[in-house]
Amino acid sequence: MSIIEPKIDVLLDQTDNDRFLLCALASKRAHDINDMMRGQRDRAIQLQTAVEIARAADKKPLTIAFNEVSRGDISYDPETIDIHNH
Repeated sequence: MSIIEPKIDVLLDQTDNDRFLLCALASKRAHDINDMMRGQRDRAIQLQTAVEIARAADKKPLTIAFNEVSRGDISYDPETIDIHNH
C-alpha cells in the first residue's frame, strides 16, 4: 500500500517540510489511535460479533493519523514533539 491521499506535499506543509517530524508525529498519533482501537475492540467484543468489529475497523491507525495531520487536526510542541489533538 502506498500513500496516495493525502498527498505528501500537504503532509509536509503541516510539518514545516520536515519529513522526520512528519514520521514522528504520524507514528505517535498512530500509536495512540491503535491503543484506543484496542480498548474499543475489547469493549466491543462483549457486544458485537467479530465480523461487525472487523467492518468497523477498516482503516489502519497510520492512515487515520496521516489524514489528521493533513487536515491540521494535529499540532505539536517543537521542543518535545508532544502531539495535541484539536
